Amino acid sequence: MPPLSGLLVSSFNLGNFSRCLESDEAWPIVQCTSTPFGQVMASLLSPADQRSDFAVVWTSPDQISPAFKECLEHRGGSVERALADVDEFTGAVRQFAERVDHVFVPAWVPTVEVPTSTLTAMRERTGSSSLLLEMNGRLAANLRQVANVHVLDAAKWMEAAAGSPRDPKLWYLAKVPFANDVFVAATRDIKSCLSGLHGKARRLVVLDLDDTMWGGLVGDVGWEKLRIGGHDAIGEAYADFQRGLKALARRGVILAVVSKNEEAVALEAIDRHPEMVLRREDFAGWRINRQDKAANIVDLVHELRLGLDAVVFIDDSPAERARVRESLPEVLVPEWPSDGLLYPRALAALRCFDQPASTAEDAHRVSMYNAERSRSELLARIGSVDEWLSTLDLKVAAEDAGGQNFARVLQLLNKTNQMNLATRRMTEPEFRAWLAGPDRKSWCFRVSDRLGDSGITGLLSIEEVGRVAEVRDFLLSCRVMGRKIEETMLHVAVDYARSRGLREVRLAYEPTPRNQPCLDFLKRVGFPASDGDYVYIWPTDREYPLPGAVECSVQAWKEVV
Repeated sequence: MPPLSGLLVSSFNLGNFSRCLESDEAWPIVQCTSTPFGQVMASLLSPADQRSDFAVVWTSPDQISPAFKECLEHRGGSVERALADVDEFTGAVRQFAERVDHVFVPAWVPTVEVPTSTLTAMRERTGSSSLLLEMNGRLAANLRQVANVHVLDAAKWMEAAAGSPRDPKLWYLAKVPFANDVFVAATRDIKSCLSGLHGKARRLVVLDLDDTMWGGLVGDVGWEKLRIGGHDAIGEAYADFQRGLKALARRGVILAVVSKNEEAVALEAIDRHPEMVLRREDFAGWRINRQDKAANIVDLVHELRLGLDAVVFIDDSPAERARVRESLPEVLVPEWPSDGLLYPRALAALRCFDQPASTAEDAHRVSMYNAERSRSELLARIGSVDEWLSTLDLKVAAEDAGGQNFARVLQLLNKTNQMNLATRRMTEPEFRAWLAGPDRKSWCFRVSDRLGDSGITGLLSIEEVGRVAEVRDFLLSCRVMGRKIEETMLHVAVDYARSRGLREVRLAYEPTPRNQPCLDFLKRVGFPASDGDYVYIWPTDREYPLPGAVECSVQAWKEVV
């Protein structure tokens, strides 16, 4: 992938920040262009020579708002005028965002140090700290509904500086307001945001147990004597570490265990220890045995139908970390502190889980995996796939891909690899613009059965070209592949084309290194190939049958199929 193009717009000199962004080796690699600093409004409102992949608009509050500068200098500035200045600035950002894929706007922090009154800075509305809070609140509120603009918390970049975050000498000599540590922290956050926006956020944390998730070796001391929670500094840190992991799980990050232990002993500790924050139901899977951890990770990832590039591996052992890092280079293996008291901070410092939005599916992802495990166990008992499907009471609802479903649909579009016809990757504005075009229809597919709700797992997009229904998106989460959902989606496509009086449904497969399962499916299910191996056409004078084990409802144009 070529480097992403970045445009830097600022009140001050961002040369050091530009070098940090370009020299950082984390994905994505970027190349930056800077507009003349100090000319923010002119840069935001001027026509662009070419479209940039992203932009950073990093400004100083006293240069954006003359009223804030008056308050800072105790010259009688007003809150109302300061907020009006914010409104003018955000209006320019909204206009600027129409010609950039993604815009990052760091929230305001003071760029220079001036004498302030500690007693009045927060007590009075025109106090410097109080007013800055109001301005940042207005900034976030004004830009919240702009899909491709992201307000970032610059205050935590200031906290990351080893010494003072501001360097007066740099400011007066070069108009660089911040120490390099601030720019390094900003680079990490922006790279993480770009990764998430391009569908490359990490989705699975694989954890060791002994001296990683709790203190002590459970096989030696028993679950009763593990150090977790209670009136114990180390135990409290382990409990907070687990709370941090649970918070990640609520955002849709999957948790799993790979540990060299006796499975029964380890699971007993997870089930019975009264201070345990994470319980068995919080984990999508585990491999607790004496085998090689790298091999166990590969096996577990295969079971969960993810890629190794989705994995973060956390282990207290340097030897185990080295083994996984060397044998599975796609897996992120962060260095981990030897002191358990630092575990919560180490987890919070990871910048690899950012996603543009959280969905209902994210919040219930582990329960979906647990339900999938129950389905696999049922299949193993029954044996025949058709018999198994007939016991599930499968329900598929085809719903409009916009509205409240849009955030989840965008996740699927940018993450799904295996069952994906064209592997289109689109930003939110790009996909919204596509949906708004003429003769286009897009459904997402919600799947449930008697064992649980799998949520929105599929996407079908059709564009009418003459009398042909061209399928632009045909994709399905690997979690529900093989349950006749794919055939149900084809049934919906053909039935819709028939209702519109179109002549045929056409699917053009575009090969990638990972979507071979989609081609295998198309070859298997009866869609005749035409114009070579990669184009499949179904004439609408023939019905495409709905699988007998599936009850399907389709929103808007049909009630029940």
